[in-house]
Amino acid sequence: MIYLDANATTPVDPAVLEAMLPFLREHYANPSASYAAGRRVRRAIEQARGQVAALLNAHLGEITFTSGGTESINAVHASVRALWPEKPELIITGTEHAAVLESARRWQAEGGKVTRVPVHSDGRVDLNALHALIRPGVTALVSIMWANNETGVLAPMHEIVTLAHAAGALVHTDAVQAAGKIHLDVNTTPVDFLSLSGHKMHAPKGIGALYISQRVRFAPLLVGGGQEGERRGGTENVPGIIALGKAAELAGQHLADGNKARLKSLRDRFEHLIHAAMPDMRIHGCPTHRLHTTSSFCLPEIDAAGMLILLDQAGIACSAGSACHTGALHASHVLEATGVSARDAACTLRFSFNRFNTKAEAEAAAHAVIESAHKMREAQGCEPGVISH
Repeated sequence: MIYLDANATTPVDPAVLEAMLPFLREHYANPSASYAAGRRVRRAIEQARGQVAALLNAHLGEITFTSGGTESINAVHASVRALWPEKPELIITGTEHAAVLESARRWQAEGGKVTRVPVHSDGRVDLNALHALIRPGVTALVSIMWANNETGVLAPMHEIVTLAHAAGALVHTDAVQAAGKIHLDVNTTPVDFLSLSGHKMHAPKGIGALYISQRVRFAPLLVGGGQEGERRGGTENVPGIIALGKAAELAGQHLADGNKARLKSLRDRFEHLIHAAMPDMRIHGCPTHRLHTTSSFCLPEIDAAGMLILLDQAGIACSAGSACHTGALHASHVLEATGVSARDAACTLRFSFNRFNTKAEAEAAAHAVIESAHKMREAQGCEPGVISH
């Protein structure tokens, strides 16, 4: 299998697995225990906290471990809603992940107001519209993802933070797709909250982290034994935390050693081969502000559901949009928000690369896409490369 669905999940890095295994085998003590074995585990957790903090250029005490991005997002929204009830408004975009959209529905169901800021046709946030929508004394939180999970489009987070803070609003960013892929610095881009998930950066599923700026208050979503500095109750997922720390350390190393440029060259080569054979291919998202790992494109009049079957048979793992759609191939809300027609959305595929992919895999996958697309068009009675209307 050639795995090109890293935005859905990534393979666990062997070094990450090796780091966590001792905490499944011999170092199994409860980190809250006062004896030596417990203290050893506690030290390992704090080391992992430092590794995650370093990836974000954050302080050690600003990192809280969670079960993943979804929990982190829900915790932020619930905390802000509870601590600033006099500010009823939450601002999001129409291109957010389902975790933000569903949490926003709960915010609204509890009597709050949810406002959606529009995005441009390239998927980037309309900053003029955001400036007009943020209301001092009313807007409590602006919650916008740093990198889109379907198109890879990067948000202008520094400008978003500037606008929100000028109006007295807090900022949360869903950085699940951005963490480990681009440089994130919570000092130069001073968001108040940032959520990330381990399984998008070569750690296991079920572990994540929430950055909470030391500038803001926080009310925990989960209460219990006072773990995580009383910000997230429950006995810590020690092996997962160790794995996330190691994954964060490795991600920082790969960002520094030029792996980003290598992956961009793979993605660009992949797209170039397909476009050369199928010039009607249309790539979604801003060409200059897009994750180097993500390729979302439409092949007009070629049904994505059929393509997925053919590509699966060819040993290519990809998706027709967000994997969180649980197999339902309805029109993507992300593409809809950028003005893509339902017809074109139904002809859209998403490929996402990870650091273990090779040039040979990228080229083989491109040829498989071309061959599968030609099969689909021939079955529809079209000449290869000719659009049927």
